[in-house]
Amino acid sequence: MKDTGFSAADILLPGKGIEMEKWAVVACDQYTSEREYWEEADNFVGTSPSTLRMILPECYLEDSDKEERIRKADETMHHYLESGVFIEYPDSFILVKRDTESGTRYGLVGKLDLEKYDYSPSSLSPIRATEGTIISRIPPRKEIRKNAILEIPHIMVLISDEKRSVIEPIAAKRGKLEKVYDSPLMLGGGHIEGYLVSDEDDKAIIYNALENIEQKLDPENPLLYAMGDGNHSLASAKSLWEDVKTTLSEEERGNHPLRYALCEIENIFDSGLMFEPIHRSFFDITEEKFLEILSHHAEHIEKNKADSIEEAISAINSEKQSFILINGNDISVIKTSGTEKEMPAWTIQSVIDEMLEKKEGRVDYIHGIDSVMKLAENGALGIILPDISKETFFASILRDKAFPRKTFSIGHANEKRYYVEARKIRM
Repeated sequence: MKDTGFSAADILLPGKGIEMEKWAVVACDQYTSEREYWEEADNFVGTSPSTLRMILPECYLEDSDKEERIRKADETMHHYLESGVFIEYPDSFILVKRDTESGTRYGLVGKLDLEKYDYSPSSLSPIRATEGTIISRIPPRKEIRKNAILEIPHIMVLISDEKRSVIEPIAAKRGKLEKVYDSPLMLGGGHIEGYLVSDEDDKAIIYNALENIEQKLDPENPLLYAMGDGNHSLASAKSLWEDVKTTLSEEERGNHPLRYALCEIENIFDSGLMFEPIHRSFFDITEEKFLEILSHHAEHIEKNKADSIEEAISAINSEKQSFILINGNDISVIKTSGTEKEMPAWTIQSVIDEMLEKKEGRVDYIHGIDSVMKLAENGALGIILPDISKETFFASILRDKAFPRKTFSIGHANEKRYYVEARKIRM
């Protein structure tokens, strides 16, 4: 069977008697400005076994005790392995059913081959970043993985499977699979169920479907897996593997644990997977100056006043290369042409880059239209970007490469992936 880069793994799960609601913790890069969330999680977990004790929430990355926290996480991994906290399920996938505010979605946990991943902006690899990778964010995350005996991933990767041939056939027969966990998730995370996929026929369904998708791709630009969440964690795993593999023989490189990274793949066409654009607010800059800088990056700019935000949203979601500009109570639709790239987010990013280079204002990235409008009422310039289209998502990456940073979010913070599964990456 052809290797498409995603395969079954030797997956570790907490054994009987472990409280899953205390075990599973949301991705470490969420609530970075809300330490109270992580303090509440810490109080909720108490002395129970938990993935919280094996990760470093990013709100603590800049603290002076970071190294001590990493050391304790490494010790906890060893302790959990030695004390029988885990049960290993060899050569398996885990089918994940996740219920959130946005609906029910399904995914498959397995391992990705890092040899097929390149996070550089010009990447043409089968596994690819969807937003710009910030190189400075890799070293601290790499430091966490460097001596860890386990990986506990929050990485979520998208496939474009409009025929629903990879995950959905397995989800349809979940009643016949062994359920390996079933629990609410802490602090408003919804509910999660996991099913063991170890039968060779079931695995063949997954492998054959992925191969069928791959065969239809452009061999010169074969985007099969696009990062949804956790790109910097995957980039850190890739960077560490590049370091380690120089010390290995060709034979050792073939199946070394660090060559792979555990993740969950999800179908972009899953109705429970919700994409939200991340908007921008500009401070300390006038509308005139903003439009002047915009004119450096678009040959033509058309500005039309809108009577309501609803009218404006309808306009930008039906016309290409358009976005909303909010100045106080004035709402305008800006349509551009002659830009370097088609996506409005790229045009706005060019404005941001020039603005920051000239030290003319500052920018913040905002979730939610209401928040942008509130900031605009208090003197900021608001930029509302159009919705992210599932139908054109992969095509946009093929055309324009990775999106600018903070272009989209998949669901709210409490809908991000929770740590559940683990895998040994060192003996």
